[in-house]
Amino acid sequence: MVQSHVLDRFAPAFVVVNREGNVVFYSNRTGKYLESPSGPPSQQILAVARKGLRLDIRSALQETVENRATARRERVAVEFEDRVQLVDITIEPVGENTNDPLFIIMFADVGSAMDAEESLHGGARGDADEVVAQLERELRETRERLQSVIEEYETALEELKSTNEELVSVNEELQSTNEELETSKEEMHSVNEELHHVNLALNTKVDELDRANGDLQNLFDSTEIAALFLDRKLVIRNFTPTVAKLFKLIPADCGRLLTDFAINLEPNLIREDVQTALDTGRAVKRNVSRDDGRQHFLIRTVPYLSGRGAPEEVLVTLVDVTDLINAEHQRTLIEELNHRVKNMLTVVIALARQTFAHADDGAATLIRAFVGRIEGLSRSYDLISRVSWGDVSLDNIVRESVQAHSPPERFSISGSPILLKPKAALALGLILHELATNAVKYGSLSGDAGQVAINWQVEGLDGKRQLALFWQELGRAGVAKKAADGFGTKLIRREVEYELNGDVTLDYAEHGLSAIMRIPLNKMLVNTAGNGGGM
Repeated sequence: MVQSHVLDRFAPAFVVVNREGNVVFYSNRTGKYLESPSGPPSQQILAVARKGLRLDIRSALQETVENRATARRERVAVEFEDRVQLVDITIEPVGENTNDPLFIIMFADVGSAMDAEESLHGGARGDADEVVAQLERELRETRERLQSVIEEYETALEELKSTNEELVSVNEELQSTNEELETSKEEMHSVNEELHHVNLALNTKVDELDRANGDLQNLFDSTEIAALFLDRKLVIRNFTPTVAKLFKLIPADCGRLLTDFAINLEPNLIREDVQTALDTGRAVKRNVSRDDGRQHFLIRTVPYLSGRGAPEEVLVTLVDVTDLINAEHQRTLIEELNHRVKNMLTVVIALARQTFAHADDGAATLIRAFVGRIEGLSRSYDLISRVSWGDVSLDNIVRESVQAHSPPERFSISGSPILLKPKAALALGLILHELATNAVKYGSLSGDAGQVAINWQVEGLDGKRQLALFWQELGRAGVAKKAADGFGTKLIRREVEYELNGDVTLDYAEHGLSAIMRIPLNKMLVNTAGNGGGM
């Protein structure tokens, strides 16, 4: 406390500034030497110092900053409240900080304050020599200040001249740079236009690629192609949705080995095909079956040519041929069955004929009728077997059944295209055989001038449509009605009513038989969607 009191009482007033002259600390009793300037507040020591102190503080501070040594200015006159006070100014560096040094400026009064007249003449008590010495000292200091100012001015002028030259050089460089920038701007504009065109072309290509990818994806989805992309190590690169359904794959499985999945196919065979395709550069085909034997595939392994040299990947396509194989098996079985049935019918006919050779007249007649019906049935069966028990044209059934009994020119056949199921085809074949046999024996075909007109059409509205088949014998009068109540008539009625669920009208007129058969368009009997044609 005593030390603080003594410092406040007897220590000189001082301020601490940095190398730019900004005040960072004020001590007590600095009001005699500093004053607040008008305008915005300032921390610059040269702005707040009183007029008589500014030049000395400026030169002393510059000297201390340059030399890092103490600078003094003695007996500097400063006006304060209409009086003049002589002040000694001491400036010293503070501390050892070289990055941001600080400096202390101390003010010490010399004597007591005087009025202006007294300071000019050295006071009433001062003699002439002292006044002269003071004036000479002030003149010398003024000259030194003037010389310092002149040197600073010359230095500043040189620096200004050098700066001006640098500015001229910089201006020329800037002008050159500006010209280069203009050229670069034009080049950038040209490049920007080219990039714009390239971007448009790229957008067009991207749109085309998107459309191509969309078309390819839609193609894969619509055709259900099972395609699998593998490398030589059987690593999955990509696959189509059909493969995902077959082998339970998900998109995250790309990058995994195909052997990691239970696909129920022999992986060694696939590995051999992949290696063979990569080594030879040719496609490899193989038929394989799943472990349970219920599904069959045609596997085709093709090298994936990317245009980067030797192929390193393959495209494996799997085609489900189960239906084809089953159909082939079924076709083989049907052919075998047809062959056996034909052989059996041939054997029956041969046995009947051998029996007919040793029978009496009554038995022979029955055997001939039986053989005829077997032969008619055989012809219908042969026609159906040629289409693998598919739909048969009604026109073909009619012609095949009747033209074996008489020349074709004696028949007039016409009607709309109708396809019959095998059951209906066999029944109609047997019916037409009976009608033709009766016509040859007892009807219009028993004479030379008789003919038979056979035609058919579809009658009725939707929901109750039926096939109407007309048999009309023409061209001979006085034909007997011997067959009216025979076995053939009963056979015709039974086939129409029970096998075809239809009805039949038989009229034994003098000129020959007239028959009308109406058969419902049952999907089990007639294919209404077909348009039968010749075989």
